[in-house]
Amino acid sequence: MDQAPGGPHGPQGSRDAQSPPTCYRHPDRETGIRCTRCERPICPECMISASVGFQCPECVRDGSGTGHAPTANQPRTLTGAPLAQDPRLVTKILLAINVLVFIAIQTNDRLISDLFLIGAWPAPHFAVEGVADGQWYRLVTSMFAHQEVWHIAFNMFSLWWLGGPLEEAFGRARYLALYLVSGLAGSALTYVLVDPTSASLGASGAIYGLFGATAVLVKRLNYDMRPVIALLAINLIFTFTMSGIAWQAHVGGLIAGVAIAYGMMHTGGKRRALVQWGTCAAVFLVVLVAVVARTASLV
Repeated sequence: MDQAPGGPHGPQGSRDAQSPPTCYRHPDRETGIRCTRCERPICPECMISASVGFQCPECVRDGSGTGHAPTANQPRTLTGAPLAQDPRLVTKILLAINVLVFIAIQTNDRLISDLFLIGAWPAPHFAVEGVADGQWYRLVTSMFAHQEVWHIAFNMFSLWWLGGPLEEAFGRARYLALYLVSGLAGSALTYVLVDPTSASLGASGAIYGLFGATAVLVKRLNYDMRPVIALLAINLIFTFTMSGIAWQAHVGGLIAGVAIAYGMMHTGGKRRALVQWGTCAAVFLVVLVAVVARTASLV
C-alpha cells in the first residue's frame, strides 16, 4: 500500500472515502480504531495500550520521534494484558487437553463414567456418584470429555477458530478465565435444570462462551456484526432442534461469555484490572451459589 502524505507516520489504511478503514499493517482487516499519535488505523493485534487510547507499534518504538522506546508504554493487548510471543499458546494447550482426554476415553471405556457430569445417582451402591454426592470435580472434567468424533471435531474446530483471536485480544490469563468460567457456567446451568440422573459431557459451554465473547469483541471494534449473528443463530437453531444436546450448557456458557467479555472490554483507567477480574469473580460467584443451592435441594 502506498504511503499517505505526511511522512512515515501519516494516516493510511483507507481504501477509499466510502470504504471502512483497514489496518495499515494488515490491509485485509477492517477497524474503527486509530493510533492516537499518527492516526493510522490499527487492528487488535497491532494496537498497544497507551495512557490515552491506543498506539501503533511504530509510534511506541520511536518514542514520539526520539528514537528511543518509551518505558511507560509497553506492548499490551486490547484488554491491557501483556503481549505474548505465541498468542495462541493457551488455545493450543486447551485443544491438546481435550484431544488427549478423548483418546484416553476411546482406549478405556470405564473412564467416561468418572468424568461426565451427573447430578446424583439413585442407587448409592453403584460406583458412579454425582455432583450432589460431593463430586464437584465433574463440573470441570465434563468440560474436557467427549465421546463422539463429530462432537469433539465441532468443538475443537470452534475452539481454534474463535479462541485464537480472543486470546490475542484478551491476553492469556484473561482468556483462560473466560474459557473456564464460561464452561463452569454451562455445567452449572445443566446441573440446575436437567434431571440429576441424566449424564452430559463436552466443551460446548466453554465454546459458546467464546461465541458470546466474540460478539462483544466484534461490536467493540465496530466490525460487521452480521456474520457473527448469523453463525450464532445457526448454532442456536441446532441447539434447540437436535436431540441429545444439553441446551442448558450452551445457554449458560453464552451468557457467562457475554458478561465476562463486556467487563473485559468496556473498562479503562487505573481500575481496569479490578473491574475485569471482579466481573470474572462475580460470574463465578453466581455459578457457585447456583451449584450449592441445587445440591441442597438434592441431598
